[in-house]
Amino acid sequence: MRAASASQALPPPAAPAPQAGPDLAALVTLKDVQRHLAAFQEIADYNGGNRAVGGQGFGVSVRYVVGRLKKAGFKPTVQRFTFPYWRERSDPQLARVAPSKASYKVGTDFLTFAYSGAGTVTAPVQAVDLPASGEGTSGCESGDFAGFRKGSIALMQRGTCAFATKVAKARAAGAAAAVIYNKPGEKGPVNGTVEKVAPIPVVGPSYRVGSELAKAAKKGGLSLRVRTDAVHGKRSASNVIADTRRGRAGNVVVAGAHLDSVPAGPGINDNATGAAALLAVAEKIGKLGAKDVRNRVRFAWWGAEEEGLVGSTHYVKSLGAAARGRIALDLNFDMLGSPNGTRAVYDGDHSARLGTVPPAGSGAIEKTFRDYFAGRRLPVTQTPFDGRSDYGPFVAKGIPSGGIETGAEGVKTAAEAKAYGGKAGKAYDPCYHAKCDRMRNVDLKLLDTNVDAVAYVTQRFAASTLPVNGEARVAAMPAAPYLPEWQGPYLVR
Repeated sequence: MRAASASQALPPPAAPAPQAGPDLAALVTLKDVQRHLAAFQEIADYNGGNRAVGGQGFGVSVRYVVGRLKKAGFKPTVQRFTFPYWRERSDPQLARVAPSKASYKVGTDFLTFAYSGAGTVTAPVQAVDLPASGEGTSGCESGDFAGFRKGSIALMQRGTCAFATKVAKARAAGAAAAVIYNKPGEKGPVNGTVEKVAPIPVVGPSYRVGSELAKAAKKGGLSLRVRTDAVHGKRSASNVIADTRRGRAGNVVVAGAHLDSVPAGPGINDNATGAAALLAVAEKIGKLGAKDVRNRVRFAWWGAEEEGLVGSTHYVKSLGAAARGRIALDLNFDMLGSPNGTRAVYDGDHSARLGTVPPAGSGAIEKTFRDYFAGRRLPVTQTPFDGRSDYGPFVAKGIPSGGIETGAEGVKTAAEAKAYGGKAGKAYDPCYHAKCDRMRNVDLKLLDTNVDAVAYVTQRFAASTLPVNGEARVAAMPAAPYLPEWQGPYLVR
C-alpha cells in the first residue's frame, strides 16, 4: 500500500447525515472486531505463523469467515481459483567480479523481482540506453538493444514502461540476465514484479548501486555474477463472497478486504484489520431495515492480494459485462490500524494529481468519508489510486471506488505527526510484511474510528448511491487509461 500524503485541510465540521433506522456504526463495536483479530492471530499461530495463500493458515481463515457469515444468516460463496505461484528458496546474489570485486547485500542494495527466472549467470554487462538524467526509457524499445551482445547481462534503469516489457525485450536480444536499477529520487532497491515467470534471472538494485554499475559499464570491462533461486508453479486460493438478503440486485455495493497475509507473519494489521472490520459489519447489517438496505451489499474477502491482487482480479474478470454493470461502487479496506498511522482516504476526485485518475463517482465516495470524519473532528489525509490494493481491478473497469487505509512502509511526515501524534520520520507500520505484525502491532484507537467509518459509509450507500451514480448504475469508462505503478505489493514499472 502507498503511504498517505501530507494532511489536508478539513472543511468546517458538520455532523454525519442521520441514518434512516438503526446506526450501523453504533451497532459494530471495537470488541466485535478484536474478537475476529484474536481468531486470525490464533489461526496463524497454530498454522506455521502466517495466513498466506497456499498454506493451512489461509484455508482455516476462509473457513472461519464462512462459519461466521453462516451464523449471521448469510449464504456465502467460496470462489476458488488458481494463480501462478512464485517463491525464492534461498537468498539471491549480486556481485561484481571484474574489473574489481564487490558483493551487494540483499534487501539493502538489491532485491529479486517477483517471477524472476532461476539460475546463475556470470557475464559481461552491457548498458541499455541509460539516461544521462531523469527517468528515461531504458529498455522500453527494441532499438535500445541494437548491437547487444548475446549472453551479456542487460543493465537498465527503471522508467516509463513496465518491467515485463524491459525483460522481454532484453531476452529477445539474447540477454542472459537483467539488472534493472531504481530511478533517481527513489530510495532503496526495486521491489518489482515481471508479472509472469521470466526465462532469465532479474534483480533490482538501488539507484546508488545501479548508478555505480552504470559508470563502471561505461568505462568497460564490467562483469557481474547474478544468482537467483526460485520455485514456481500453480497454487489454489479462494475468495469469500456474501450478499445481503435485502437490496436491489441491479445496484450492488461491493465492500472488500483481503484475507491473506504474507508468508513472513500473521498479517494482523495487514490485513486482518480490514477483514475483521468487514466481518463485524456483515454480522450486524441484518439489524438494519429495508429502508436502510435499498441496495444489495456484497461483502468480499479477497484471496492472494499479496501475490499481486490475484483474487480481486479473478473476481472482476469472472463477471460478464452485465454483472459488472450492476456494481454501483467498490469500497476497499486495507490496513486500518497502523501503529504510527494516519487516516487516509482514497483520492476520488484526483485533487492531488497522483496515481491514476479514478472513475467518475469516486469523488463522491471520498467526500462521504471526509464528511463523516469532519463531523467527528478527526483529521484525514488522502492517498492515491496507484494499484497497491484490491480496488485496482474495479477502477480498471470504470467502477467508482474508494476506501480508507492507515499507511504501510512509508514514512510519517512532521505535519502528520502534528495532526495524529506518533513519530515523524518513522514508518507508518514498522512491522509491515514482517513477523511482528501481531495484535500488539495495531493502534486500537485509530482502528476504532476507522471501523465506525466503514460501518457508516456502508450503511450510507446501502441506502442510496445517488451522489455516486444517480441510483441506477450506468456503464462507465475510466477517465484515463489505467496505468497503475503497483500491482499489490509489487511495482510494475
